[in-house]
Amino acid sequence: MTIQKKLRLDNASLIYPASLSKKYASLYRMRVSLDERVEVATLQTALEHTVRRIPTFGRTLSRGSFWWYLTPLHKKPQVLPIQRLHEFSIRGNGGFLFRVSADGASIVLDIFHVLTDGGGAMTFLLTLTAEYLRLCYGTAIEYGGRILDCSEGPQPDEIADAFDAFSGKKGALEQNDLAYHIKGIEEPERTLHDVRLTMDGKQVHAAAGQRDATVTELLAAAEVWAAQEIWKSDRFHRHSAIKVSVPVDLRRIYGIRTMRNFSSYVNLGVNVRNGSYSFDEILRLVSRQKRLYCEKSELESKVAANVQLEDNWAIASIPLFIKKRAIDIINRLKGDRYCTYTLSNIGSIELPDGMRKHVTDLDFMLGRQRGNTGASAAVSYGGRLQLNLTRRITDSEFESRLIECLRSLGLKIRVEEMDI
Repeated sequence: MTIQKKLRLDNASLIYPASLSKKYASLYRMRVSLDERVEVATLQTALEHTVRRIPTFGRTLSRGSFWWYLTPLHKKPQVLPIQRLHEFSIRGNGGFLFRVSADGASIVLDIFHVLTDGGGAMTFLLTLTAEYLRLCYGTAIEYGGRILDCSEGPQPDEIADAFDAFSGKKGALEQNDLAYHIKGIEEPERTLHDVRLTMDGKQVHAAAGQRDATVTELLAAAEVWAAQEIWKSDRFHRHSAIKVSVPVDLRRIYGIRTMRNFSSYVNLGVNVRNGSYSFDEILRLVSRQKRLYCEKSELESKVAANVQLEDNWAIASIPLFIKKRAIDIINRLKGDRYCTYTLSNIGSIELPDGMRKHVTDLDFMLGRQRGNTGASAAVSYGGRLQLNLTRRITDSEFESRLIECLRSLGLKIRVEEMDI
């Protein structure tokens, strides 16, 4: 298969190079924990095989006159020592837009969001893990779903910009209220706190099912409730909308297998200008909103509106050095101003038998946020749900309130704290 030398960034990626600076990059981390210490040399070979199978990971970010592009890097990525999840230098990373680390018995993947979203990243990480286990132990791998066969070549739909399907469609930009933001004393730039909540997956599903909700709706509602409690004690709040932004993987809706970004989002929550809500009231509202906003027609209208802007000849003809500043300003004026917090739930991961006996744990965590003080990411595996809450402020009241809410639902929670 011949791949274009220059791949223009997909529509969802444009905000990430525009906001990239020495102090900030949109980063997130995924981790696979194994039953034995990782052999670095074997992981290095597996990484080379995986990048050959998923060649968009072998590209760097390049500037054109009017747009950014992904262009090939003619070198191999290297397995690196574990690093903190803070600012990201493309040049300091050898041009690569991701890094893979061996950390004891864990394989760690850090991603600059311009390369792919959580769905694409999890496919890369599980494919890498499968190839590592095959090389290290001779494990027989059952390929399919998120696990690709590294002996095969890349497929055209994996490389494609899936947003091209929306070109020429009419859309409308959504209207949102400015959201309340949790405040606190800022930590130094290189400090990011992580509170990891481990819950029994069956318990969480049962608690959600009893209330006619999904796990994502339950967690989002609990986060809205926790933020509401902070809002009530904040005498200096300016806004009364409390919203949790939830990314939506469009691959599931459109049946597309691209390894590039292909996601949208929905903002879920309440406006407390006339009084606060109980948890059950919040959950009912959040569930209705999510089901409405995730209707294909609703998502399509929002995505098409963004693609329309990119396709507009007047916008397309603006030189990149001006466009970069304009996109960044728009992102600051829009973006995080309309949400209080973020919840990214990658969902339940099922692995074939050969991998399951070696993989003990999965983790997903979001990096430092620019507009909000914290964010959360969830993944379920092996009967457990892991929810990682990251924040850049000293105050942990939000986490305490969230744990209080979840425990009030009868959920048992193991809490671990660390800096990442």
